[in-house]
Amino acid sequence: MTDRAFVQLAYFVPDIHAAAEYWAAQRGAGPFLVMENIPLDNAVYRGNDARLDHSSAYGQLGDVMIELVQQNDPGPSAFRDMYDEGEQGLHHMAQFAQNLEEEINRYQSEGFECCFQASAGEVGFAFIDTRSALGHMVELYQDCEAIRGFYDLVRNLSTNKTPGQIFSHLPE
Repeated sequence: MTDRAFVQLAYFVPDIHAAAEYWAAQRGAGPFLVMENIPLDNAVYRGNDARLDHSSAYGQLGDVMIELVQQNDPGPSAFRDMYDEGEQGLHHMAQFAQNLEEEINRYQSEGFECCFQASAGEVGFAFIDTRSALGHMVELYQDCEAIRGFYDLVRNLSTNKTPGQIFSHLPE
């Protein structure tokens, strides 16, 4: 597989708000930046045009970002490939890719399918189905200023949190 470092642990959960409260109280993660109904462009799931309505909460735990993600619609998805409604668990670990298409091809040459690909604004990403080797999926982010800036924002929010703070908002 690849030698790139993982920068995020992502958990599929039924309720991102409740999960963020748990992670903050039990693990000291956060504060969590919540994004509801994240708009996606050019979504493709297992070779077919797709629609995915999901929301995520992003927080920091030490050196790694924690993403808590919930699916808001019942359709098929890379999340539903692993978890039915009401179930939860580790879904993916994420890494940056200097060239997203080359990294997807690299995983495919090793026998792993790209099961979902889309973009959120200028950030392209893909889920690689590595369950047979790792027990979870790998998310690839196209390495760019926007995604690096977002990771820096979440990390900086964690260094400036107040005691007991669970949620945060985008700075104005």
